[in-house]
Amino acid sequence: MLIIGSHVGFNKKTQLLGSLDEALSYGANTFMFYTGAPQNTARSQIEDELTLEALNKMKENNIDYSKVIVHAPYIINLCNEEKFDFSVNFLTEELNRCNKLGVRYLVLHPGSHVGLGAQKGIYNIIKGLNMVLTNVKNTNNVIILLETMAGKGTEIGSKQEEIKEIIDGVLDKEHIGVCLDTCHLSDGGYDIVNFDNFLDEFDRLIGIEKIGCIHINDSKNIVASHKDRHENIGFGNIGFNTLINIIYNNRLENISKILETPYVDKEFAPYKFEIEMIKNKKFDNNLLEKIKKQD
Repeated sequence: MLIIGSHVGFNKKTQLLGSLDEALSYGANTFMFYTGAPQNTARSQIEDELTLEALNKMKENNIDYSKVIVHAPYIINLCNEEKFDFSVNFLTEELNRCNKLGVRYLVLHPGSHVGLGAQKGIYNIIKGLNMVLTNVKNTNNVIILLETMAGKGTEIGSKQEEIKEIIDGVLDKEHIGVCLDTCHLSDGGYDIVNFDNFLDEFDRLIGIEKIGCIHINDSKNIVASHKDRHENIGFGNIGFNTLINIIYNNRLENISKILETPYVDKEFAPYKFEIEMIKNKKFDNNLLEKIKKQD
């Protein structure tokens, strides 16, 4: 079964119910959201009534809530020693919010070492994750998914070996996993045209069973550019056929695929049209014009 969705909003007034309604408007059967703005600490109280209403509506629409994803805010950086305590405390809070919402997966950017060096950065990430998972040990049902990164600047996580080293250092391995990002993998230097070869290596190093989510994005850049600029499906350097082969790979059948492609002209949401194109498995050269003409 294809499990496909996109990033959606989450606001104080409608919360999870509003996120679900947006996802349904795109023809999605899963979705990803931030529990608040990704660039600041402002967070509204989780309203249980809205959560329950959303859960009931998901059942009515045959949406598996265990496949819904939360993304941790960008301002968390466990690598950075100056903001280490803040990052540990805020990530702990985000896990508590996910637990209250009943969400199973939280995607996290590993962080940027900002001049400390990769090994020190990895050490700090491991230390921080162990602290966070200890903080919520008795209440935690959430799996933190480390996102594969493009290697921009001093980012950690563009290499499988770095992800493996972090996972190896986390004591509570039951609550740690991986989120693949197609744009990041390509920009980071991986050949995902031959995706099964990539999966073979990933399985050898880390284990396919650790993959909990895949971000499906085309890239504005060539392989190994280390720039991290997403493009709409089929309009970038990865290409439609490669992305379709990843989305429909039998080894990843039960894993959520989430679109994070850019708004067209920074105004028009592309997700309804991209999801339809993915379901049809047929590239539409006129897609961007159709998106601009949407009501």
